[in-house]
Amino acid sequence: MYAVIFRAEINELDEKYNSTAKHMRELAISKYGCSEFISRTEGSLEIAISYWETLEQIQEWKNDKEHIKAKHLGKRKWYKSYTVQVVEIIREYNEIT
Repeated sequence: MYAVIFRAEINELDEKYNSTAKHMRELAISKYGCSEFISRTEGSLEIAISYWETLEQIQEWKNDKEHIKAKHLGKRKWYKSYTVQVVEIIREYNEIT
């Protein structure tokens, strides 16, 4: 299993951002096999983590035409800067309290 970690410094978020982010999340899950997609914003920082079974799924998602358009909007308007990390999950465990 793999995770894509997106970290950004926010410039300006608007209603177009909200609708685009929702659509991108739904597209990643329904079309490309993303198993979970979570995001949080705190102050001027955003983090989003998505989970994938294969690197091929991640590459297909990266190359999606709608996703590419959203990335361009992000660069031009919504974010001052961002970083993307693709990591392999080596171990996972849960504790019950």
